[in-house]
Amino acid sequence: MISRESFAGWYRNRFVWVAVILLVVSVGAVVLLNRADPAAEPADLQGQITARMRTTLEQADPGQHNHAGHGAQQAAAAEVKPQVICGVRVYGYEPAEVTALADVRTVYGFHLCGVAEQKRPWDVAVKLAGPVIMDMSTDPPGIQVVEATADVRFVDRLREMFPDKYEELALREALTESEMADQRRRYDAAAGM
Repeated sequence: MISRESFAGWYRNRFVWVAVILLVVSVGAVVLLNRADPAAEPADLQGQITARMRTTLEQADPGQHNHAGHGAQQAAAAEVKPQVICGVRVYGYEPAEVTALADVRTVYGFHLCGVAEQKRPWDVAVKLAGPVIMDMSTDPPGIQVVEATADVRFVDRLREMFPDKYEELALREALTESEMADQRRRYDAAAGM
């Protein structure tokens, strides 16, 4: 037969072990949640640049993207400013040898942004798209898009603005399928679709 003191000691130790197990599980859950946090900064430089580029474009007023023809959309949105959802692709950055985001001065890439007005499907949303250069030496970063003018064709303007090593990418590459799917999912959520 088990004595009353032995039983009380065993019973007390069981609660200690349960408390230890719960503490370990809780700490593990917090660590996993923090690692899965989509707002957490990516560890690699390319990921950090992509995140900064997307955030900058999404927080900028559509007119800051330097695209023509946004006046009507902006005037209509005077009461409630719709969210801008962007997909981005980084072609490269200068100086190319840097290893820290703070040292990046210029980013060359592509952007496709949709203005997520409530209940407006992606197919008819106002979109801003094209090759983009971001000046990372300013806060917020400067945004410069490639646009044709009355005197200069789009292709010629792109060749003026982009370094040779990124020109061909900028002429033929946009978002990947997975980048586009992610952007559409985010757009649909913002537009209440």
